Amino acid sequence: MRILMTFLCLSFSAGLFAQQTFIAHRGASYLAPENTVASANLAWELNADAVEIDVYLTKDNRVMVMHDKSTKRTSGGKTDFVMKDTPSSVLRGTEVGSWKGEKYAGEKIPFISEVIETVPKGKDLVVEIKCGSEVLPFLKKEIEKSGKLEQMIFICFGWETILDTKKEFPNNACYWLSSTKQGLREKMKDAAHAGLEGVNLSYRIIDEEVMQMAKEFNLEVLTWTVDDPEVAKRLTSLGVTAITTNRPQWLKKEMGM
Repeated sequence: MRILMTFLCLSFSAGLFAQQTFIAHRGASYLAPENTVASANLAWELNADAVEIDVYLTKDNRVMVMHDKSTKRTSGGKTDFVMKDTPSSVLRGTEVGSWKGEKYAGEKIPFISEVIETVPKGKDLVVEIKCGSEVLPFLKKEIEKSGKLEQMIFICFGWETILDTKKEFPNNACYWLSSTKQGLREKMKDAAHAGLEGVNLSYRIIDEEVMQMAKEFNLEVLTWTVDDPEVAKRLTSLGVTAITTNRPQWLKKEMGM
């Protein structure tokens, strides 16, 4: 079984892990332009266990990789196309690399297929769905074409969307994202009932109480976005399974791993 899935599927009764799992946030985004092929490739070079990306469905039903609703920030203000309202051909004309340095000038908004193609054997791609369930049929088609279905993990803030994702991908790990403790116990209960593998929480809300709730419902806990070694050590000691970070190689080194 692949490294990340081995970690994610172990129960809390197995105790703390000897080694932590590191997910590169939007690729190696500390060094390279986020959510690009360059960022994904650099993350693999830096030996990340997994890469996390964000996806939207475009106006012409293509699945493209972008965190924001529009292109304004990562294009350096040169364009302001709303992802869901814009055809992929127009979005492909938007340059999203030079804001991170001249060496990345010319980087385009990738199709998800291009990022999936970078995923090495034994590694995983964590796909955050930024839109709604309308993307799922098109996402499934692209993933099935790639032959890398088993290397996909899904996360989402949208409750109904993550439930729909689990139905569409029943054999893949799915995690609900949250940054608040409010209503968390009830949501954990519902997540367990729905067959989700766990929750992916902001590191700021994770404490012993939260971990105890997760243990009660036999849910894994992932976290984002951690670039502080002391915070990472605290979360690891609490039993957090995987840490999403902008600096995977550096954070591993700082933690002595």
